[in-house]
Amino acid sequence: MTKTKHKRKASSHSKANKVKKAQSPGLIALYPKVFVLLGLFFIALGISLLAFKPQDNAIFGLAMLAILAGVVISFYAKFPVTKNNTH
Repeated sequence: MTKTKHKRKASSHSKANKVKKAQSPGLIALYPKVFVLLGLFFIALGISLLAFKPQDNAIFGLAMLAILAGVVISFYAKFPVTKNNTH
């Protein structure tokens, strides 16, 4: 091996590969109050389908899916609201 061979530092390559893009927040993190209201709307829709529509199996399943989706969206949207209020 020649004496004049240039040795590169290992850290010079690792920094170039570790450039991270700033991850954009999701829609629920940007608009949590809107998604809480959307979840409450789904819950109200499911309850109204159970109360006022004939008790058909398809309507019952749709009502249960609407209630479940509303609960999940509401709880998931409340996490960014509480995280922002604590700071």
